[in-house]
Amino acid sequence: MTDAARESVASALEADQVVSHLNPPASYDLADHPVPTGREEIWRFTPLKRLRGVLEGTPSDDRLTWDTTLPDGVTVSSISTAEARALGELAPNDRPSALAVELAGGATLVDVPAELETDGPVLIDLHGESADQLVWGHLVIRVGAYAKATVVLTHTGSARYSATTSVLVGEGAQVNVLTLQDWDDDAVHLGRDAIRVGRDATVRHTAVSFGGDLVRLHANVEYDGPGGDAELLGLYFADAGQHLEHRLFADHNAPKTKSNVVYKGALQGEGAHAVWIGNVLIRKVAEGIETYEENRNLVLTDGCQADSVPNLEIETGEIEGAGHASAVGRFDDEQLFYLRSRGVSEPEARRLVVHGFFNDLVRKVGVPSVEEKLLATVEEELSKNVLQELS
Repeated sequence: MTDAARESVASALEADQVVSHLNPPASYDLADHPVPTGREEIWRFTPLKRLRGVLEGTPSDDRLTWDTTLPDGVTVSSISTAEARALGELAPNDRPSALAVELAGGATLVDVPAELETDGPVLIDLHGESADQLVWGHLVIRVGAYAKATVVLTHTGSARYSATTSVLVGEGAQVNVLTLQDWDDDAVHLGRDAIRVGRDATVRHTAVSFGGDLVRLHANVEYDGPGGDAELLGLYFADAGQHLEHRLFADHNAPKTKSNVVYKGALQGEGAHAVWIGNVLIRKVAEGIETYEENRNLVLTDGCQADSVPNLEIETGEIEGAGHASAVGRFDDEQLFYLRSRGVSEPEARRLVVHGFFNDLVRKVGVPSVEEKLLATVEEELSKNVLQELS
């Protein structure tokens, strides 16, 4: 997007000052993001004590181990915080992302040049050694105009990790970003993925969370011009004692843009807690947009809790369509009866129902090796509790 075009969008937003009650105004100033007490709307579902000091903002020299696989033409380099801001990333809109920018000591830039169609996915594997580590991360993924690329970020091991990832998508580009949280049981991960969608660009962002003691992720979308299309997908499986929280914000700040949000989660074991907060803001300038958000939760055992809160904030009636759906439920008795009546054992019937619940999302990942891993992980999660109890 040219500087003149960006100034035009900024001017339109200044004339359309709408502040979402679920997404405070973005700012690099830490003073604008005070330490939460837990009474704030955006923090009321999060058990702050389990963050183990991350929000205090203690400087640290700890780092995660990086392992990358880069297709031809894609580069990785270190840039300063000022350079990251100059690229046009979305400013932080909460304390964890503001702290990450402030304390990461610069950013890592993954650069996909304009018009490049990668011959394979960009793979970035991040690994922590211990929950005693306190790590701040700042990543910028820039995809040039009319490029086509897939980027996969995998988090393993353990750490207390707070990071912000900016995805800058050029005009007409097609981008698939997947972030996989496969941490050890004692990890804490606070993350924000902020996506700027270029004119007529198409973005798919998928968040998959299985591991960790507490994972709280926030995916943001804004548009640089008309025609942008964003699909936000998510899959999570909460075990006993786990807190998995996903927050979505699609800010329709340009006309004729689209967003589609689909998150699905399963819960099992005492104290498993999943939180999904979806929010779509349709500004006055965003005429002709289409949006839909959906969250489904499958409760597999007693002792679980799923909070699901969709929101729509609409400032114009000149839209193509807007809607949302949310549900929390147990196994479908009719599906189980159908399978049992045809000779399928109860453990196998439950396994098939869960796989069917997730299957449509897994097929959209677009990376066969990751799809196979996700199906295997779902099977592994089921064996921990549901199938073990029935065996």
